[in-house]
Amino acid sequence: MSDFEHGCRAVILAGGKGTRLRPYTVVIPKPLVPVGDYPIVELIIRQLARLGFRRITLAVNHQANLIKAFFNDGSQWGVEIDYSLELKPLSTIAPLCLIPDLPENFLLMNGDVLTDLDLQRLYGAHVRDNRLFTIAASERRQHIDYGVLTTDSGKLLTGFSEKPHIDYLVSMGVYVVNRRVLEIVPADTKFGFDDLMNACLRNGTPIHVERHAGYWLDIGRPDDYAQAVKDFEQIKRQYLGDES
Repeated sequence: MSDFEHGCRAVILAGGKGTRLRPYTVVIPKPLVPVGDYPIVELIIRQLARLGFRRITLAVNHQANLIKAFFNDGSQWGVEIDYSLELKPLSTIAPLCLIPDLPENFLLMNGDVLTDLDLQRLYGAHVRDNRLFTIAASERRQHIDYGVLTTDSGKLLTGFSEKPHIDYLVSMGVYVVNRRVLEIVPADTKFGFDDLMNACLRNGTPIHVERHAGYWLDIGRPDDYAQAVKDFEQIKRQYLGDES
């Protein structure tokens, strides 16, 4: 673990209502929706524990008591779990300002992400290069099922492409953060990842992007959830180790 600080901190965002994942989230909070035999966030906690993260903060809001009752103090997984409670929805970045003892650098993850990303390497690169914010990004390809036309101001055709594709990078919902970046977050105000990125772009704060070409799934919609359940047999070893 040359660039990985053994025992470093992770924060998991687990406060959303999971409205896009209904009807699964009508009764139980999204972090407890099962993939295979395990809730989504338990899989993430097991993954982090196997990688050497020893303290994990769950940022909670919706149905927080159910989440606390399930994960308790984390001793079952060999980690220390604590909780940061939002009294009102604050989006994805502002809740970090409620955590008083964040270390200089910490891992930040959405509570609905399954990935084989090397979190140790991501964290190590961030610390080694003295970065303020690192985004893990996945390469995606969007196929367009139409003939795409390009025209000029005179309404004349200047280009044509039959069913092209667009390659782009998307945020995976996995980040490494230096707490100094939180100085630009307004107090007690809803402030999300998009707000932070736009603020950093405006003031010239450098944001680093690390591409990941491996497995990544954001369990945001019923189709994504069905895919996660289907994929679980192939990916469970990285989460469960020898238990799988």
